[in-house]
Amino acid sequence: MRKLGLTIIDEYVIRKFLGTFFFAILLIVMIAVVFDFSEKIDDFIEKNAPLSAVIFDYYLNFIPYFAVLFMPLFTFVAVIYFTSRMAYNTEIVAILSSGMSFNRLLRPYFISATIIAIFSFILNNFIIPDSTKKMLAFEELYYRNRPATFTKINIHRQIEPGVIIYLERFNTYNNFGRKFSIEKFEKGELVSKLLSDDIRWDSTKNKWIVRNYYIRDYEGNNQTITKGLTIDTTLKITPDEFKRRDNAIQAMDLIELNDFIASQKMQGSSNIELSQMEKYKRFSIPFSTFILTIIGVSVSSRKAKGGIGMHIGIGLMLSFAYILFMQFSTQFAVGGIFNPFIAVWIPNIIFAFIAFLLYRLAPK
Repeated sequence: MRKLGLTIIDEYVIRKFLGTFFFAILLIVMIAVVFDFSEKIDDFIEKNAPLSAVIFDYYLNFIPYFAVLFMPLFTFVAVIYFTSRMAYNTEIVAILSSGMSFNRLLRPYFISATIIAIFSFILNNFIIPDSTKKMLAFEELYYRNRPATFTKINIHRQIEPGVIIYLERFNTYNNFGRKFSIEKFEKGELVSKLLSDDIRWDSTKNKWIVRNYYIRDYEGNNQTITKGLTIDTTLKITPDEFKRRDNAIQAMDLIELNDFIASQKMQGSSNIELSQMEKYKRFSIPFSTFILTIIGVSVSSRKAKGGIGMHIGIGLMLSFAYILFMQFSTQFAVGGIFNPFIAVWIPNIIFAFIAFLLYRLAPK
């Protein structure tokens, strides 16, 4: 590390930062696993979940998912804890008295925060989604209840440019829909419309079967009407689109998520904000590592009368305030009041201002 221009103090701070960070993750994840297992053990026993599946399919994938989810919090707690210990042992005073400025002291903190932020970004966007798929698949088999019958009502979507479908209701258990229609437009004008009593997915043919259909084709002022009992049709949508849970987007990597958002925009989905917020969170959460690091150093670098406990208490209060702001602002996006990008980044903007104020007040 000396070749990178780092001093002994830099190496010391980086070791302390990363060591405390990974220890905090290990400790809190172990506690989370114990509480989660105690909550779900009855469901595992009731649905005869194999022990190997519980360990390897669920908890082996639950651990990285949980760790990345609260990585900014772990970063903040780690900074508060080891920096307050350095301040309590007058190490911070000694470092600043030796001629090192407070800004220079922040350098190893930012190096460590950069490592954690890159680690978080890569995990969140390209590794965790795959493990989340396995975890969600396990939950569907051994934890969650079967989706309710006719959970989807009044479905109205654009499945491709100029093609709009409507379903009065769709049964996610037997892939059967009632009162189906499909409209095709060209240059903004209706050219064809199909109405039918019901529609069913044929898994052997991977096609939809429409029953008791009525098609009206428009050619200028002329109309052609076609009736029939059954007809196979290929639509750019499958039953999985109707069965997908909201948290399924967490199992998509960044490329899949971008494609899914583009597809949802084209279809005119009503809950596209959830997908957009998931995407923006994957960028805002790694960035928050730097903001929370500055706050943590600024708060804990000064020796307080309450000792380390006072610093940890302030740190936990600020970290939970950050989580509260995140949850509060995202609810406005779901309600359509805020743009999803603004809603996700509001906590970072507010806490960046707090970080600036605390930095100005920190001992120099």
